[in-house]
Amino acid sequence: MIKRTPFVLAGTIAGLAGLLSFRSTPASMTLGTVAAASAASNTASNTASTPASAPASSGSTPAGSGPSANTGAASPTTTVAQTTPVTGVHSATGPLVNYYFGILSVKVTASGTKVEKVTIKTINDGGNPLSQSIDQMSIPQLESQAMAVQNANIQGVSGASYTSAGFKMSLQGALTKLGIK
Repeated sequence: MIKRTPFVLAGTIAGLAGLLSFRSTPASMTLGTVAAASAASNTASNTASTPASAPASSGSTPAGSGPSANTGAASPTTTVAQTTPVTGVHSATGPLVNYYFGILSVKVTASGTKVEKVTIKTINDGGNPLSQSIDQMSIPQLESQAMAVQNANIQGVSGASYTSAGFKMSLQGALTKLGIK
């Protein structure tokens, strides 16, 4: 038994070191912006962000297709960061984001640089009952987090990683349009 002790101890230490050095990353997913829907949701405050020469259908993804369907075409939209905050009460809608189980966009209403209201403008999860129940549970929490931190640095909701990531991406787009960082 004493002859095996060094091997067991060395194996335990090596296993523990390997476990402690392991860095987990989220599942690989593409949170691409749905180009055609994004171009359609642009408001008057960001009309300069979509090139006039790019046709809306050149990079669009058919409704209901997965993330891999948009691999060949580049998105015709660009993001232009606003440098000065907008004063008064204004609203902006973030881009439609493909969050793997569907698409969503976030609407933000702000007074100056203070976020007054965060809501879901558009959501389409394909009618999947599991997705609907996850969205019904997570979206109110995500809206509450965004109001609390007054930016897009939200924690997300456990069990709703894809919805949280899509919400955060669209939220950041809406805040950028409003000149809020």
